[in-house]
Amino acid sequence: MGQGAYGVVCAAKDNSTGDQVAIKKVCRIFEKTILAKRALREVKLLKFFNGHENITSVLDMDIVNLQDFNEIYLVQELMEADLHQIIRSGQPLTDAHFQYFVYQICRGLKYIHSANVLHRDLKPGNLLVNADCELKICDFGLARGYSDNADYNAGFMTEYVATRWYRAPEIMLSFQSYTKAIDMWSVGCIFAEMLGGRPLFKGRDYVDQLNQILGILGTPDEETLCRVGSERAQVYIRSLPRMPRIPFENLYPRANPTAIDLLNKLLEFDPSKRITVEEALAHPYLSAYHDEDDEPTHNQTFDFSFEVADSIEDMSRMIAQEVMSYKASKQQSLPINTGANLKRRESMSAQDREALAAAQARATQEASHADSSVSGIAESAVHHRPIRDMEVDELERELSGAV
Repeated sequence: MGQGAYGVVCAAKDNSTGDQVAIKKVCRIFEKTILAKRALREVKLLKFFNGHENITSVLDMDIVNLQDFNEIYLVQELMEADLHQIIRSGQPLTDAHFQYFVYQICRGLKYIHSANVLHRDLKPGNLLVNADCELKICDFGLARGYSDNADYNAGFMTEYVATRWYRAPEIMLSFQSYTKAIDMWSVGCIFAEMLGGRPLFKGRDYVDQLNQILGILGTPDEETLCRVGSERAQVYIRSLPRMPRIPFENLYPRANPTAIDLLNKLLEFDPSKRITVEEALAHPYLSAYHDEDDEPTHNQTFDFSFEVADSIEDMSRMIAQEVMSYKASKQQSLPINTGANLKRRESMSAQDREALAAAQARATQEASHADSSVSGIAESAVHHRPIRDMEVDELERELSGAV
């Protein structure tokens, strides 16, 4: 199905059930400390969130040789495509698709946020979609915990690596604290990309990313600007001509007016004014699907204490323990409120489901004609993919030559 520098994904059949599954082989996990930490984080969080309908489930995991291993195998549900492939296929999607996809993203994110976890890398490529229009959030390798302690939240951003086009402005601008609002910004960017068929903020570098955000959202007010932690960034923004906001109605003239209203609330520059996931689920745009009784929260907060481990040996031992405890327990969580997604699928027309199936078929056909990355995108299109890079001091370095 796809391959990359640190993994390969293939489709397989579970002989015991007859189900089609995806097997993800995560390779070279002990080549670097950061790769080992991501693998450990991914395994722990997949187990913790296992069973939610809008989060990818792990069906099994394995290590071939516990005494000497550098790879792990994750068996997961087989999904036909990711949202990046669907958007890139060019197949027209309807407002019903947009509503259903945004609803499912928020439904899964509510569960994640309820455990005080920030995903931190939401993007179309990390949203898996199947032929029934079901959507599942995947890839927790960059996730971190959230605390009411602002110092804790500021600290974990010092090693923030993420995808630039979907990154909240408060991260680049070193706001005094970080909240769950960073994920909501990413939801807004994904929503805008669905509406327009291309990324909204496609920055070439940090300064260009900031300029593109300001060019559409306009110059932030003084109260918001004063909360920017980077003095150099403050000076740079103040040095620019004052920019008016471009209404999203102008960018997406065919969009549902309530969709535009939700988009405005998601892409709010000031994170303290940005809509929460609970508020987004209750927004009129998602009223066809919203049911608070069917939008569960986790009954625990996730324990990130393992993050203090900094040696390859410790992380190797912890990964092996996680895999073995999973296999020993044979405890695969049942879907929460089983059958709820069937009710939602029936609310979509056959024409909408056929349009999505056509988009998936086109995306699969394109991927089959070229070498693919892990998410199944042709190498020739890599330069069209969002940029993932290290956050620390990069905007400061770029601004040192711009101010």
